[in-house]
Amino acid sequence: MKKLTSLILAGLGFMTGCADKSNSYIRPVFSPEKVEVKNGILTPEILWSFGRIGNVKVSPDQKKILYTVTWPDIEKNTFHTNLFISNLDGTEKQQIVPQFKKPKLLSISLTWGDTKKVAVETDDKPDFSISHVDWRPDGEKITFISNKYGSNQLFEMLPDGTEVKQITDLPGGIKGYKYAPNLKHLLVLKDVKLDKTPTDKYPDLPKANARIEEDLMYRHWDHWHDYNYSHIFVAPYKSDKLITEATDIMEGEPYDTPLKPFGGMEQISWTPDGEKIAYTCKKLKGKAYALSTNSDIYLYDLNTQTTQNLTEGMPGYDKNPVFSPDGLRMAWESMPRDGYESDKNRLMVKDLETGKVIDFTANFDEDIHSPVWNMMGDALFFISNRHATEHIFRINLPGGDIHKITSGEHNYTSVIPAGGQLIATRMSMSSPAEIYAVNSIDGSAVNISKVNQPILNKLTMGKVEKRWITTTDNKKMLTWVIYPPNFDANKKYPALLYCQGGPQSSVSQFWSYRWNFQMMAANDYIIVAPNRRGLPGFGREWTEQISGDYGGQNMLDYLSAIDSVAKEPFVDEQKLGAVGASYGGYSVYWLAGNHNKRFKAFIAHCGVFNQDMMYTTTEEMFFVNWDLKKPYWEMPNKRYDFSPHLFVDKWDTPILVIHGGKDFRIPYTQGMAAFNAAQLRGIPSRFLFFPEESHWVLSPQNGILWQREFFAWLDRWLKK
Repeated sequence: MKKLTSLILAGLGFMTGCADKSNSYIRPVFSPEKVEVKNGILTPEILWSFGRIGNVKVSPDQKKILYTVTWPDIEKNTFHTNLFISNLDGTEKQQIVPQFKKPKLLSISLTWGDTKKVAVETDDKPDFSISHVDWRPDGEKITFISNKYGSNQLFEMLPDGTEVKQITDLPGGIKGYKYAPNLKHLLVLKDVKLDKTPTDKYPDLPKANARIEEDLMYRHWDHWHDYNYSHIFVAPYKSDKLITEATDIMEGEPYDTPLKPFGGMEQISWTPDGEKIAYTCKKLKGKAYALSTNSDIYLYDLNTQTTQNLTEGMPGYDKNPVFSPDGLRMAWESMPRDGYESDKNRLMVKDLETGKVIDFTANFDEDIHSPVWNMMGDALFFISNRHATEHIFRINLPGGDIHKITSGEHNYTSVIPAGGQLIATRMSMSSPAEIYAVNSIDGSAVNISKVNQPILNKLTMGKVEKRWITTTDNKKMLTWVIYPPNFDANKKYPALLYCQGGPQSSVSQFWSYRWNFQMMAANDYIIVAPNRRGLPGFGREWTEQISGDYGGQNMLDYLSAIDSVAKEPFVDEQKLGAVGASYGGYSVYWLAGNHNKRFKAFIAHCGVFNQDMMYTTTEEMFFVNWDLKKPYWEMPNKRYDFSPHLFVDKWDTPILVIHGGKDFRIPYTQGMAAFNAAQLRGIPSRFLFFPEESHWVLSPQNGILWQREFFAWLDRWLKK
């Protein structure tokens, strides 16, 4: 159920890359000052009015920042994106609007009759998307993908938005791009159809609607396989020549780069000399793909047209290559074991001349993410979770000594060296992501984007408290306790136990558009959010304890947390609820049959109800093979004894079940089964189903409806 870090953010609803992943359009800049806030209270409508920072890029001369802000359009149930440039300190901020030329004329049709009618068609779109915004390597132009004239193509413009010029006109459009540092070549991502559809096999049945499968991985997370594969194409680049043809460097290979469905351009990199391309790929198909996490980094040489596997023999995930400024070394993220998506994420560096590989995090017990070289090439910056906060670290080379740069109760989610400082994105439980200028020595930081400050200034946020609670096996567990705004210690409040998904995803200082702790607190609930067994940031032993023990120690950890906080005089221990999604949804289903009358209400979103059914209906089989250890038919009693459906006879508490129709990781029939079981047992229950949503709820109006139903259910059973 877990995704890698950048995707965990999307799964929680951060959507910092929303402009790249949603159908977002350019519109006049939104005015957060106009958002109405009553009595300082956060509401679903306000929550879905915050802007989402994305595409943060520092100019090659390290003097400017380019970024997008994507705003939800609640009325139209979509998003629109604005593009901005500012100085490194946030001054001289200005919105940039691409000044497209007049649209191309596609056709003219004449209709004769009583009157003459002239129909003119153009390839212009009044609402056009913009994504993958970046600087050209020389810094003279801003580059982006847009569907302004039909399919998604690459454009360039001056930094003031003028002189917009189309660069590619490739059949079917493109999905991503990167310029060679020397500007001699351009790589783009395009889909290539390699598999036959039923219509290809039976051309006399063009209206047949069917799939014919003989292998696994026919669907993944939220998409059925579309018979296409994402490939890298390369073409010579000349700013004065439209690119209409490009060479497929993976011709005939039925594999994807980046890794589907969540990988982005961070998984592809040019060497500094512009002669080679490194890309991440899992060159496996079907059942073999479903059983393995063994991705590798491949190096394609433009001159020899040959490909070399740079990580051959390394069995786990290898991805996100970044080259030192001199091009002599490559750093990347690597996991040591095949089939374990939550294995330790290490920082590896390879000497490209000698082939020597060094694990610079061998003595570092936590995961690393998003490594980036400094300009001198003698250090790398990366992000790591320690005790439920994500911070920036520096590793000095060649010695390998690691230093924590930032501190505080917040999460850093990206980092870019810039002019002797760092440009980073940062969020917390009380604030969505903003751009910060960070001192690379002492870690002090200044908010330079302040996109959402006008809204935040009107809101009263609840206190976020860190507690260390003793577990049943005498360990210390970090638990966040979030208090209602204007908390009154003389009152008694209902409390919610938050059960995290993953199962190996940290309860860190994240801002979510669904599981938003300040939103829950604003509805007068005490929130208890434990970093139970299985969550990263507390060493590998703590993280790995959960595999094969779903109904064991981590469930006791949940109960330790809620029992401890329920003893507080301001908590009404007769009005406790438990909520969660994914593995958190599984946790709620399990607790429903094992809570010994603690809780008075449950909410489970996209949770696993029947482990037997989960094993044979999910798609990435490596996940269930690792965490459940083996197929249920190989178990002595032919079933998993920690499956929630085995405890339905003990269910006695009202439950709201939520699921998405396009959730292929945990198919929606799991939610239906849980709801049906509750109904058949006569337990008050409700089923909230989103046919077009997947493992998450991402559209504005569905997101608001989710919040309204969530609190209506809790209020009904916990505020009587």
